[in-house]
Amino acid sequence: MALREEIKAGEARWRRLTVYMKFEHAIVLVLTLLISVIIVSAIWKLAIKILSSLVLSETFDLTDIAAFQSIFGMIFTVIIALEFKRTLLLVTERTESVVQVRAVILIALLAIVRKLIILDISPGDAPQLFGARGSDPVTRRGLLARQGPG
Repeated sequence: MALREEIKAGEARWRRLTVYMKFEHAIVLVLTLLISVIIVSAIWKLAIKILSSLVLSETFDLTDIAAFQSIFGMIFTVIIALEFKRTLLLVTERTESVVQVRAVILIALLAIVRKLIILDISPGDAPQLFGARGSDPVTRRGLLARQGPG
């Protein structure tokens, strides 16, 4: 009986929406479906890669930085997609706004963490590391404050 009540409540919410809000809701549902397909495909490829690397290959070494970065980069990609899908599903429950600032910041932070995990820190990459440091808004403010006016 709870399912019927939820369906009735959903129909009542749908009737209260404006035409544009119904359009947004439909787009969000389509995007959610597409992201779900992407997540399932990514999980499948990740499982195949891990199983073939760990189980079938005798030369796979988890202490190898490139292998570690590759696997965790793929895992974080799936986590980012899951968080994005969850954010879209939350939008369907609300009638106020499409963009939730907190969710956007969380997804951006996950993307930054993923980039830092897969970043290859070798001795020849000093300019790349300096560029990553300078792209941080807090660090950039500090660098600009040290430079002074002009």
